[in-house]
Amino acid sequence: MSVDVIRAKLLYGVRHGFLGRRGGVSEGVCAGLNVGWGSSDDRELVRENRRRAVEAVAPGTKLVTVHQVHSPVALAATEPWPDDARPPADAIVTDRPGLALGILTADCTPVLFADREAGVIGAAHAGWKGAVGGVIGATVEAMERLGAKRENVVAAVGPTIARKSYEVDEGFFSRFAEQDEVNERFFTDGKPGHYQFDLEGYVVSRLAEAGLGRVEALGLDTYSDPERFYSFRRATHRGEPDYGRQISLIALPS
Repeated sequence: MSVDVIRAKLLYGVRHGFLGRRGGVSEGVCAGLNVGWGSSDDRELVRENRRRAVEAVAPGTKLVTVHQVHSPVALAATEPWPDDARPPADAIVTDRPGLALGILTADCTPVLFADREAGVIGAAHAGWKGAVGGVIGATVEAMERLGAKRENVVAAVGPTIARKSYEVDEGFFSRFAEQDEVNERFFTDGKPGHYQFDLEGYVVSRLAEAGLGRVEALGLDTYSDPERFYSFRRATHRGEPDYGRQISLIALPS
């Protein structure tokens, strides 16, 4: 099975792809294209999956990833970091051809950014903590420091857990409502004391607040498509001992 590369119309002409679990060599609960060093998967299989991912999207480039910690930290990359010395951050930007920026997810939201005119790209891991904490704005600011203009930046929001699959409790809802009552629009009533949260919609709103030129959301639910995507929440609900991570990649023309 070949690697499944999902592309966004807004990023046409920029080497990029949102990948799922198809086309990899891992087996068991992580079967497929698992790229997560944090899983219990065999490291040689993870390494091969990463190689296949880069080859499918931006052959000839070097992969750059970070140690994701649900933070608002965005770093500029000029060269890859060693796999065992990845800096803690949740977004990466660059103006260097030859680098493929990679973000890992398993329900959280991957966002890919590009300012074609300036030749600056970015990739962000926007789980709810990072999105609330400001990782979107931090990514755009980091791109601006490399010469991008936010009105020229376009962004694509990749596969993430959908509202229908994302049940949260009253405390979660209150955290968002207390930050800004307008956030209540991202919640619908669920079972008593619970809500369904629209993480994708919330991330899109933060991108709009950042003043980006255009935004595209792919509307793909990681939880409800086990053949195509990894999902932390689905693995948890199934009582599985581990879960895989998929990768989203973006690279400048060589």
